[in-house]
Amino acid sequence: MSISMYEASIPLFLHHLDSLDKLLDKAAESAAARNFDSSILCSARLAPDMFPLTRQVQIACDMAKACGARLTGIEIPKFEDSESSLPELKARIAKTADFLRSLNPEQFVGAEDRQISYSIPGRTLNFTGKAYLITWVWPNFYFHYTTAYALLRHNGVGLGKLDYLGAN
Repeated sequence: MSISMYEASIPLFLHHLDSLDKLLDKAAESAAARNFDSSILCSARLAPDMFPLTRQVQIACDMAKACGARLTGIEIPKFEDSESSLPELKARIAKTADFLRSLNPEQFVGAEDRQISYSIPGRTLNFTGKAYLITWVWPNFYFHYTTAYALLRHNGVGLGKLDYLGAN
């Protein structure tokens, strides 16, 4: 059995972005129940040298939308990194999901062999589409998604494994 690049990316990102959206709903509910401003959670960090929740969500969204764009050879949508509240983070997730839903499987034909090259501070990265998805995007997306979950859990939001998996 083979799996297409579309199937290995877009439905997976949509599923977990939906779960991330629901995690933020639970965070808002938790803050309301404990009588504090939910935007406090947006600046929460697991360690002083780690990004706060806001940036974790932004990067998870950025990884998903950049992947869809790069694998199809279209321009990556630009989003301002200006979110400072849970509703604003939820809006970013929705914009990302809307972009991903605009892509269709036919656009991914041949994506596994597409040459992808871009720069990060200090180096240029070069991949085939398949290597980009498997060795760069998946680990990065899940790192930031998992860190967002851990930040909320660490700050008392009642989450469990099924929330993370999106099985609820």
